[in-house]
Amino acid sequence: MRRIRVAAVGAVTLSLVLTAAACGGGSTGGSGSNENPKTLTYWASNQGASIEVDKKVLQPELDKFEKETGIKVKLEVVPWADLLNRILTATTSGQGPDVLNIGNTWSASLQSTGALLPFDAKNFDAIGGKDRFVESALGSTGAQTQDPAAVPLYSMAYALYYNKKMFQDAGIAKPPATWDELAATGKKLTKGGKSAIGVEGSNLSNNIHQVFVLAKQHGVDFFTADGKADFTSDGAVAAVKQYVDLMAKHKIVAPGNAEYAQNQSLSDFAKDKTAMVLWQTASATFKAQGMNEDEWGVAPAPVPSGKPGQGAQTNSMVAGINMAVFKNTKNRDGALKFVKFMTSDKEQIHLNKTYGSIPPVKTAQEDPAFNGPALTVLRDTLSTSAAALPQVPEESQFETVVGTAVKELFADAAAGRPVTEDSVRARLEKAQQQMPKK
Repeated sequence: MRRIRVAAVGAVTLSLVLTAAACGGGSTGGSGSNENPKTLTYWASNQGASIEVDKKVLQPELDKFEKETGIKVKLEVVPWADLLNRILTATTSGQGPDVLNIGNTWSASLQSTGALLPFDAKNFDAIGGKDRFVESALGSTGAQTQDPAAVPLYSMAYALYYNKKMFQDAGIAKPPATWDELAATGKKLTKGGKSAIGVEGSNLSNNIHQVFVLAKQHGVDFFTADGKADFTSDGAVAAVKQYVDLMAKHKIVAPGNAEYAQNQSLSDFAKDKTAMVLWQTASATFKAQGMNEDEWGVAPAPVPSGKPGQGAQTNSMVAGINMAVFKNTKNRDGALKFVKFMTSDKEQIHLNKTYGSIPPVKTAQEDPAFNGPALTVLRDTLSTSAAALPQVPEESQFETVVGTAVKELFADAAAGRPVTEDSVRARLEKAQQQMPKK
């Protein structure tokens, strides 16, 4: 899915721009103005199969908004590969859209530029109230000590997708609920040129998502409580090693997966080359690749106890898309009306159903459209066992340097080089040295 590759895109640019942006920002006024009340510009992220598909999905909704309010919305769907750099340019120039979509892992980084309108109590009241949103989704809207820099729009979570026929042929009755079960099950499934589970070893964002969750299960974060990088704790080292050991030790991941970065693991799954994959909202991709819905099952991602929950039983990061308003908009009231419209129950149900995601609005989640087996697993994960990635300004650099360390360790495993606790720690020490000093 495109959004899984996003956070690493432009991360180097982000590290160079943030200091300048924080000084000047994109803001020319403290809280925007209403000089142009009849128009808005909107940068939407590419959620569908193509930009043209997104335009067909969104334009009728924007036409409804114009009919209701008299405000015309000029739409631009921005490819994920360009979105972060486009936003960063806008934060420094002040020439951005009125409303935009952002990857939720960018929230704190973009918040630190000062270019986004804070959602304080007044602005939340203008869009219907803060308590309408799922708490876990709100956790990915900015630094916890500040008013959110955005509001949730589309929510996603990780789950374990498994090939029913491959499980049946191997005599496996149910999907694994713990990592020990996954390793044991995986050995039964890895045979005849087929592998148990696929990974995207060169996909920096996916690497981060997986090791972040495993670190939670080991009782640690990659940052201290005061926001300092802490990549070399015993728990962090154990988390990274556990993930890479799916290939290095258990040998249930094909060595070629070390080079995957463009959703090849989903293609392998759809072609019956691998029996499992950990992914966020993958059903639409499998359908697009020719699989019938009854060919795969969806289960919660593994946890130590077998029962997902909080703390050491966390089994997903909070994935998703947020909606933000540029602070220097010339139509602040109209922008907030548009955010209210897009997060209304009716639009949330329609858009998330279309894109195969989960509404982050509580009442919209209750719609029967989100009660199917696959979406129920994702919805329950978001509600009970997902955690937000660190909401720190350096989050994007974290994704780049630690994601790269994991990529290099997968390359070692694929080449037959030993992946030891010492080698993992050395890679993470190097990553920590590349982080900005506080």
